[in-house]
Amino acid sequence: MGYRFTPVRKAKGGRLYRWEPASSPPPKIRLPLSVFSDEPSPATQQLSDSRPTPMSRPLEELLNVPDPAWPLVQEWLAKATNAVGVLEPPPYAAKELEAAQVTLRSPMGAIVYHTGGLLVDHGWLRILGGGGHPRMKRSLMGWNRTRTFDEAGNSRGFLLVADDILGGFFAINGGALGADVKNIYYFAPDTLRWESLELGYTDFITFCFAGKIADFYGAYRWDNWQEDTEKIVGDEALSIAPPLWTKEGKDPARSHRAAAPVSVIYDLNVVEFPRQLGP
Repeated sequence: MGYRFTPVRKAKGGRLYRWEPASSPPPKIRLPLSVFSDEPSPATQQLSDSRPTPMSRPLEELLNVPDPAWPLVQEWLAKATNAVGVLEPPPYAAKELEAAQVTLRSPMGAIVYHTGGLLVDHGWLRILGGGGHPRMKRSLMGWNRTRTFDEAGNSRGFLLVADDILGGFFAINGGALGADVKNIYYFAPDTLRWESLELGYTDFITFCFAGKIADFYGAYRWDNWQEDTEKIVGDEALSIAPPLWTKEGKDPARSHRAAAPVSVIYDLNVVEFPRQLGP
């Protein structure tokens, strides 16, 4: 099949978005989770609507759908030109699907329900699924619960769906990152900014399977990166010193690299470094 989009980093000349630190978070936006899915959705709310989200759909409604997406995802996997490791789903996959509130008609729902996650290009890219696997215990909603939702369950306007070993994070924009709702944004560890990739979740998945990932990352790979990457599990990322956003850290081949919990890398890259550096 053809692929309509090839994401391009826009570090030069493109419109960039800076993540606001925890001291001044984005507005708390109540959004139905269907905003983050590519599946056809009934009436949606305006992003400025502060009304509570609709009542959760029962599991049966999420499971029993016409035209489930998993056969399509399997077709993409069969035609993938990048190595994709499909992790076994957890025994509680149905609960993860119910938490995500997307149906099996969507590729996101299919990946959450039928996989523990996907490890792309020797594990360089990690797409979140149902979790619960030794290679990646994080689930889609478990990873987002304390990062993109507040204690009351309000969405902060984006949903994390994937990340890479460099400490970059991919998210679906729910309104907090820009006007292009449902598009994928990348938090780049070399700029500490959110950058729109101008494609939705489905096209992002097909890019991961058959796109030119090496072109996307450019010079940020080093000799024997495959061997190094395969030693890192999906719940880890690289702590790189000097950081990629510094003048001295632009060549990770010369930097000190060590595996660290991805939660620590997220807090550093997305919250702490931008807060310390200021606007």
